[in-house]
Amino acid sequence: MFTRVKTADEIAAMRISGQMLATILKQIDKDLSPDMTGIDISQLAKRELRALGGQHAFLGYQGFPDVICVSVNDEVVHGIPDKQPLNEGDIVSFDYGVQYNGMITDSAFTKVVGNTLESDIMRLIKSTEQSMYAGIDVLKDGVRVGDIATAIERVLAKEKLGIVRELVGHGVGHHIHEDPNIPNYGESGTGPVLLNGMTIAIEPMATLGDHDIMIDSDGWTIRTQDGSLSAHFEHTVLITANGSEILTAW
Repeated sequence: MFTRVKTADEIAAMRISGQMLATILKQIDKDLSPDMTGIDISQLAKRELRALGGQHAFLGYQGFPDVICVSVNDEVVHGIPDKQPLNEGDIVSFDYGVQYNGMITDSAFTKVVGNTLESDIMRLIKSTEQSMYAGIDVLKDGVRVGDIATAIERVLAKEKLGIVRELVGHGVGHHIHEDPNIPNYGESGTGPVLLNGMTIAIEPMATLGDHDIMIDSDGWTIRTQDGSLSAHFEHTVLITANGSEILTAW
């Protein structure tokens, strides 16, 4: 379904959902350390959301076996939490969804485990996050999908990062993935028009190498074909008359 203009009650539920999600991602960011495992992160998310009163949006979605995606190094998205300890210097992306009163928000961030002075890694992470905010900055009533895509692409191309083409942002709210798809590259003035009251997930995914990806034998984990490192950022955003409201901000 094409993402709908949300009612006041639906927007209120998404604000609550988004702040639950933000609270949990902020806790993951605070607690992340070497020797933690994906299972540890999953257990943290389960425990925290149970206390907040929300529901997991990803668990069982098209068969996904966990509540959160934990993607390490060359894994772009959809990594399944496991018992492998994280190492100092690993780049880890966390992608999480929360449902509250039937309304869903979706968000992701990437972080280095421990500390790193590696300039290319920091350029990858900072530029991918910056590209997400560049896409958010152009939002307003009547914006076209191509306007968002171009703003994201401009930042990533300037830094000569690989822009993952097969994976996209999307509408969100009543379902995890709603139309339209929102690519991270494109042409201004093209694509579907988005209206005041619609909610979308803007989520650039970039690499230090080529943009080609492949799916692991588990049927879920998507990684770079050339083994290059990857970063992923995402916010659920409400389009307003003159701009936007980030529902998953933290």
